Amino acid sequence: MPFYYKVSNANQYIVKTGVGITDIELVKKGWVFPGQHATVFDVTPQNFSLSIHAMTIEKLEFLLPAVFTIGPKLDIPSLEKYARLLAGNALTSTAITDLVRGVIEGETRVIAAGMTIEEIFRERRTFKDMVVKNVQSELDHFGVFIYNANIKSLQDTPGSEYFSYLRQKTQEGAVNQAKVDVAEARFRGDVGAKEKEGLTRQNTQRIEADTVVYENERKADILKAQAILKEKAAEYDRGVQLAQIEAQQHTASREQELKRMVEEKRSLAETERLRATVVAKAKAEYEISVQKSNAEQYNKERAAEAELFKQQKEAEGIKVYAEAKLYKANREAEGVINMLNAQATGLAGIVKAFNGDNGAALQYLMLEKNTFQDLAKTNADAIRGLNPKISVWNTGDSSKGQQNPLADIYKNLAPTLLAVQEQTGISPKWGVNMPQPPSGPST
Repeated sequence: MPFYYKVSNANQYIVKTGVGITDIELVKKGWVFPGQHATVFDVTPQNFSLSIHAMTIEKLEFLLPAVFTIGPKLDIPSLEKYARLLAGNALTSTAITDLVRGVIEGETRVIAAGMTIEEIFRERRTFKDMVVKNVQSELDHFGVFIYNANIKSLQDTPGSEYFSYLRQKTQEGAVNQAKVDVAEARFRGDVGAKEKEGLTRQNTQRIEADTVVYENERKADILKAQAILKEKAAEYDRGVQLAQIEAQQHTASREQELKRMVEEKRSLAETERLRATVVAKAKAEYEISVQKSNAEQYNKERAAEAELFKQQKEAEGIKVYAEAKLYKANREAEGVINMLNAQATGLAGIVKAFNGDNGAALQYLMLEKNTFQDLAKTNADAIRGLNPKISVWNTGDSSKGQQNPLADIYKNLAPTLLAVQEQTGISPKWGVNMPQPPSGPST
C-alpha cells in the first residue's frame, strides 16, 4: 500500500498507529506510510439528555431531568485517553452516552442520598455543582470534559404523586386563603382584617423561628461534616509525614550501603595494587638473578675460551699473549657491564613498583638485604667488652686557706699511677710504694 498525506478538519484529529510509532500519535495532518493505520475522530461536543432516577435521605424517589454538553477535552493527554478508549469504537456516540449516563446516575444518586428534598430544592446550585464536580472527576479517566450542565425541576416517578400533591396543596391553600379573606372581609370588615393581619404576622414569625431553628441545625451538621473532613485531612497529613520519614530513612540506609560498597571496591583496588607490587618485585628479582647467572656463565665461557686460546697460541709469542689478555679483560668488562645493567633494570622495576618513590625503594632494599640488622649488630659489637673506669679523688678542702702546688701534685701522683695501672695493666718501677688496687672496679 503506497503512502499518502492525510488532513483532518478543524474539529477533527488524526490518530496514527503502526510502524515507527511506539504507542499512538495525534496529529492534525501528516504522512501515512505503509504499515501504519490512521483514524479520524471528531471532537465536537454533544448534548446528552437524561432523566435520572434517584432517592433522597427521606426515601423519597424523584426524577431529575438534565442535559449535559460533553466532548473530548482539548489537551494532548486527554485526547490520547479519548483516542485510545473511545475514538476507535464504531458506536462511539452510543458508547459515550452509556458511559455518561452511568457516571451521572451513579454520582447523582450518591449525592441525593445524603440530602433531603427541601435541601435539594433550596440549594439547587450547590447540588448541581457537586454533581458536575463528581461526574467530571470520573470522566477525566476517559479524556472527556463537561462543557455545560443544565439540571431541570424535579419530577415524580411513575406511581408517585409527591410533587403533584405539593402543587395541589399550594393551589388549594391559596384558594382557601382567598375564600377566607373574602368571607372575613364581608362579615367582619376591618376588625376581621386586623385579626387576620395579626394572625398572619404571628404565623409568619412562628414559621421564621422554625426556619431559623432548622437552618441552625443544618449549620451544625455542616460544621460537624467540616470537623470530620479536617480530622481526615489531619490523618492524611500524618500518613504523608510518616511516608516522608520512611523515605528519608530508606535514603540514609541506601547511602550507607553505597558507602560500604565504595569502601569494599577501594579495598579490592588496594589489594590488587599490593599484589601487582609484589609480582613486579618478584619478577624484577627473577630477571636480575637470570641476567646475573647469564653474565657469570658468559664470563666463565669467555675465560675458558681465553685460557684455551692462550694455550693454543702460546707459541705465537708475547704479542699474541698480550692480545689474549686484552680480549679476556674486555670480555670480563662486558660481563660486569651486563651484570650492572641487569641490576639497574631490576632497581628501576622496584622504583616503578613504588610509583617513582626512591626513598621507599631504598628502604625496601635495605629491609630486603637486612642492612638495618647488620648496622645494629656492628654497633653492638663495637661497644661490647668495654668496661670504662672512672676515678675521682679529692686532695683536700680548698676552703681551708692557700694550697701548696707541689704538695697537691704529690698528693695526686699516687692516685694517678693507680688509675694508669688499673686501666692499662702497666705497673711503674720507680720505687714508689703503690697501694694495692681494690678487688672491684673503681668509681
